[in-house]
Amino acid sequence: MASGGDSFRVLLRAANALLQQRRYHAALAVIKGFRNGAVYGAKIRAPHALVMTFLFKSGSLREKLKSIAQATYAHSRNLAYFVFTYKGLLAAQSRLQGKKIPFHSFLAACIGGWLVFGDNNPINSQIIMYLLSRILFGLSRLAVQKGYIPQPKQDPFPLVAALVWGTVLWLFEYHRETLQPSLQSSMTYLYEDSEVWHDLSDFLVYNKRTDSK
Repeated sequence: MASGGDSFRVLLRAANALLQQRRYHAALAVIKGFRNGAVYGAKIRAPHALVMTFLFKSGSLREKLKSIAQATYAHSRNLAYFVFTYKGLLAAQSRLQGKKIPFHSFLAACIGGWLVFGDNNPINSQIIMYLLSRILFGLSRLAVQKGYIPQPKQDPFPLVAALVWGTVLWLFEYHRETLQPSLQSSMTYLYEDSEVWHDLSDFLVYNKRTDSK
């Protein structure tokens, strides 16, 4: 009778042999995509949630840790589900048509986006805004590459930076409710809390006094 260690090695060799089978590549890629989505979502969200929670949220340590865990889980889960859905639909379309075409990617991602990120909540909203900003840059570059708009004679980035900052501060000052809550919190800390102090403690050391002076 084989020992436990021998049995494990046999299973490991069988699993490695299965992973080398080209006919299972599409299905295995979907599974690994789910894994990578979950891991990447956790890596991205955990440090962000940690910083934002301890900087801007009140409550006990237990409540803060719970909030961080919930945000990390939601981001990790959604990204895993999306990658799984996207890659699965991509493989199905390619199999049905016998080849891969650019529209397959667009359609699969649209369906995945609707199903996974369609719920309007803070996590999904932040992810969509993150992607939107990069899409606008990407489409602008693509338009230049394809010749739809002429190549700028000067770098347009300084103008873009000026317009972005001008617009966001105007919205913050006069239409604050239109901005995402986390952005409101960040800007309140930077531009409003810096207007208030009582002594050296809340001028240099702390943002706000915690005593009743």
